[in-house]
Amino acid sequence: MVQAPGMSTPGPPPAQSRGYETTIDIARHQAYHVAPVAGIKRSTTTRSPEPPTSGVGAPTHSTFRRGPNSPADGIRESTPLEFTRASLIPLPNRFHPSKIHPGPGAPGPEEPKDGQKGASAPGSSQNPLLSLTNPKYGLPPALTANFAALGVSNIYPWQASCLLARGLLAGGRHLVYTAPTGGGKSLVADVLLLKRIIEDPARKALLVLPYVALVQEKLKWMRRIVQGVERNVPEDDEDDAHYPRKRWKKLQRQIRVTGFFGGSRTTATWADTDVAVCTIEKANSLINTAIEECSIGDLGVVVLDELHMLDDEHRGYLLELMVTKLLLLRQDIQIVGMSATLSNTEMLAQWMNAKFFISTYRPVPIDEYLVYENAIYPAATSRQLFQTASKLTAANLTSLHDSIPPHRLIDASEYKELCNAATNSMVALAVETASAGYGALIFCSSRGACQIHAATISEAMPSLAPHESEELSKRLDLLAELRSLACGLDPVLEKTIVKGGGFHHAGMTMEERELIAQAYDQGVLRVLVATCSLAAGVNLPARRVIINGARMGRELVGPAMLRQMCGRAGRKGKDDAGETYLICIKADLEAVCDLLDADMPAIESCLAPEKRGLKRALLEAIATGLVSGGEAIKEYVRCTLLYRTIDKKLVYSIMKSALQELIDEGLLIFKDDESYGATLLGQAVVASAFSPEDGLFVYEELKRALQAFVMDGDMHIFYIFTPLQVATNTPIDWQIFRNQLDRMDESGLRALQFIGVQPGFVNNMVQSGASLKENTPDQQKQARIYRRAYTAFQLRDLSNEVPLSTIATRYRIPRGAVQTLAQQCHGFAAGIVKFCQRMNWGMMAAALDHMRDRLEAGARADLLEMAQVTFVKSWTARCLRENGFRNLRSLAEAEPKDLVPVLMMVNRRKTQKSQLHPTEAERYAAKVLAKAETIVASANKIWEREMQIELEE
Repeated sequence: MVQAPGMSTPGPPPAQSRGYETTIDIARHQAYHVAPVAGIKRSTTTRSPEPPTSGVGAPTHSTFRRGPNSPADGIRESTPLEFTRASLIPLPNRFHPSKIHPGPGAPGPEEPKDGQKGASAPGSSQNPLLSLTNPKYGLPPALTANFAALGVSNIYPWQASCLLARGLLAGGRHLVYTAPTGGGKSLVADVLLLKRIIEDPARKALLVLPYVALVQEKLKWMRRIVQGVERNVPEDDEDDAHYPRKRWKKLQRQIRVTGFFGGSRTTATWADTDVAVCTIEKANSLINTAIEECSIGDLGVVVLDELHMLDDEHRGYLLELMVTKLLLLRQDIQIVGMSATLSNTEMLAQWMNAKFFISTYRPVPIDEYLVYENAIYPAATSRQLFQTASKLTAANLTSLHDSIPPHRLIDASEYKELCNAATNSMVALAVETASAGYGALIFCSSRGACQIHAATISEAMPSLAPHESEELSKRLDLLAELRSLACGLDPVLEKTIVKGGGFHHAGMTMEERELIAQAYDQGVLRVLVATCSLAAGVNLPARRVIINGARMGRELVGPAMLRQMCGRAGRKGKDDAGETYLICIKADLEAVCDLLDADMPAIESCLAPEKRGLKRALLEAIATGLVSGGEAIKEYVRCTLLYRTIDKKLVYSIMKSALQELIDEGLLIFKDDESYGATLLGQAVVASAFSPEDGLFVYEELKRALQAFVMDGDMHIFYIFTPLQVATNTPIDWQIFRNQLDRMDESGLRALQFIGVQPGFVNNMVQSGASLKENTPDQQKQARIYRRAYTAFQLRDLSNEVPLSTIATRYRIPRGAVQTLAQQCHGFAAGIVKFCQRMNWGMMAAALDHMRDRLEAGARADLLEMAQVTFVKSWTARCLRENGFRNLRSLAEAEPKDLVPVLMMVNRRKTQKSQLHPTEAERYAAKVLAKAETIVASANKIWEREMQIELEE
């Protein structure tokens, strides 16, 4: 074996005993060819290690010489600026992590680790079917070459068995399958999807994912996979008989991949794409439009990732609606559903008339551990982990270690910051992972906890030595990238990044999250602390996953979420092993026992009466012309998952009640021929993608606006554009509400009073400190109005070029929440405009559409042209305009270096050169110059396109 650079030659264990070793311990004295999960393998022996304490495998840490004025305990506050000094001399940490050493229950050297017992999967040389180039898969060479370039040449036996099942590659059968996280689920769906649209170039594909972050990640992946791949388009018109749709349009050879999600500014339509990567809401809307326009026959395959979202309380019914409509159509459309957390796969397959496949294979083994009171107990399976926790509950805590010998022990810490056993264990495990050159991913309960824990871990991380300047350089580059963002550099990240730590949660902006995730994936950051949303939303594997407590927020995590988090440990192509550590406190031991012993919950329908999903299902089917008569509606209902899961008579009873409610609400009519039809209002609700309940509320609001629309200001429009779902749970700070009212002009006050906001009521809420009552329908309606009005203030500020960070400070909310509000508002505003258009309210639709452009640009009307340019939004556009770059043409003709001083002004308070060391200032200036070059290139592209349009006209 070739020795990795910087790694010591493996030697025999010290004399005392070999002791229990984790994969982290093994990494210290073995050479590896496998890259770590966080990127490039880092050397640990180049640092000055401390001598081991008790036992082998104790983590090594950098030690520092204390100066004459250093405090005795080594605690010292270090700042990022000190790490940018030319000398790069590391400073003492505030505290050191506790040592981890073998416990009395450590296995002997002859006992293999469970993660090392399994044999590796056979290669393509042993089994030709494990190569994607095998003729049985029928994939073009360009596609298999793209897969190979991204590290996918061979497949696993279970993938081969699944793909080669009768009818799947030909698109003649639906498929429902489940496999562990990291087991290669996505590749099966990718092959089926791409094969279908390559072989039938008249067909399109939908790839549906639950979260925007996943859509954006998959969009990049899919575009790389299809680059240079051509579809089987006939050379001449002689083959038109085989492609009847070709007579109506010219087929494209290249595969066009488009993203559809809330907040996206794509102008592409259903006709402009071959593979639509979209969120659940966008996918349902696309299918409705295709049915209504009779172009659903163009659809060839639909892939539903994270199929367990079927029983999601808020969005699951939309997935069921999509499948139900496709099943009723009986078109030649292949449905592929997959998830890592399905328990009733066979039942779902029966519902979808699909083949089902269950795989338990995971290419990278995971070792699972329970951490309790600074002791680590191994458990190779969930059952074993449950039994261990049960024994801990029943044991006498004074003799715990004697009753159940732990495999490893973590020393108690003398530092007050680490006096809590759970925190002490988290820090020790995280630093041990980073010291061995691997990535640690830590899940904790809240956004605030993410930042606190990241700061604590960073204080205990080994400092970089002077010769590790390249690694420090990458971290300074990351700081410069973050500093160049419009929101500036977060002060906590400023302190943690130089030590190799970071955090990731929904309160951060999208740009911040993307940069942090990328840095962790590349190994620039070694430790990432995140909320549980990261487990489902972003693909970031780790050598070691540490779950700091069984609660995420106030609630105990469910079995599915626990599996999602644990599944991030180890990933094929990144690492050869993985570990998970569930840190448990005494108060949660019983709950953890129940959690670890719980089966995966069965997927249930969300069309049940209490969830009101069937009303929307029926309204959409009738409004799009999919069904109309009574028997057709019954057949439609028989295609639902609801029909499979509850009594049939009860289903028909629910159906009749839902139809009658829709008639009473004016969304449907019952015709003389005993068929059902959608009213104009019902059609408008479906076209705008609103639920019936939300659609009726919007209708009442817009009807009032038609009678008296406040046009001498913009507050009324911002209220109308405020998403209902966002305002439902928005907490109101009544003092801030009153402050905003005090600053309103006469037009704004008139608009708010017209919609039902009374300044006197706001004053009473400030003085009394009371909260909104929502016990009656009238109180609920009033609460919705006040929450929407409060949220509308934030939208107004966004469109009036107030910096995002200023808005966050003004309303005491995270910057990411402001950005999320803007994204959700874009989709809701588009729905409002469509609603008005369907209702034939042309003038209102035109007025709202103009304000929608302002909202998307985050700027006033005079900046809309410039706001099309990449990186030029709101405040940036205003600064450029006020400094001589007044329009798109002037930006296109500018020299990038001339834009740099203006861009530096955008974050003036964050980036004054006097606050930066020259090294960091130079890096920051380079990043700004690169951004200026992108701005000029983007402006040129848009300007040329506009000139071309003018010439053609």
